[in-house]
Amino acid sequence: MPAARQPNASLAIAGLGRARRGGTSAQHVGERSESLRIGDVARMAGTTPRTIRYYEEIGLLPEAPARPAGQHRFYTQADVDRLREVMRLKSLLGVSLEELKTLLAAEEARAAVRAQLRREDVVPARRRELLGQALGHLDRQLELVHRRADELAKLEVELAETRKRVRRKIREADATAGGAVPPGEALPGARPPRP
Repeated sequence: MPAARQPNASLAIAGLGRARRGGTSAQHVGERSESLRIGDVARMAGTTPRTIRYYEEIGLLPEAPARPAGQHRFYTQADVDRLREVMRLKSLLGVSLEELKTLLAAEEARAAVRAQLRREDVVPARRRELLGQALGHLDRQLELVHRRADELAKLEVELAETRKRVRRKIREADATAGGAVPPGEALPGARPPRP
């Protein structure tokens, strides 16, 4: 996977942790009191109510607080942001829901470590311990991202090899028909190879 894509994945993972915690921007503060129904959230995030309920059930989204039977659950803008980030990260990395849960758990654990590190009374030995924990969480996240990048790199190699074989067969067919295409010359409808 090109190196330029990995920071995007890292940013998405970090953003997901902020979205899960409700964010801290002024925008979030004013929107927390807004009540949205599940259909509104689904439309805003480009998904379905069924997907939202499923994500809640498997722990990708926070479960609904207890409410009297027959009453609707209401969501906040922070919930919408969280859902959008979950969907974005899943799409960006192409990970399974279980892998996504692993990424989220590691990000939330890192957020807890960051909160402890921000305290003024953390002694150096504890600070070192917390930083070691953060490193372990980052390593788990990177392992998953690298595994996905390796899979994509293998697929790219396979596709490039198949493309070479198809181009060679086209040249052979053209040569047999008397209209050989010189090597390196573009075939009709063919994209130039990536550098």
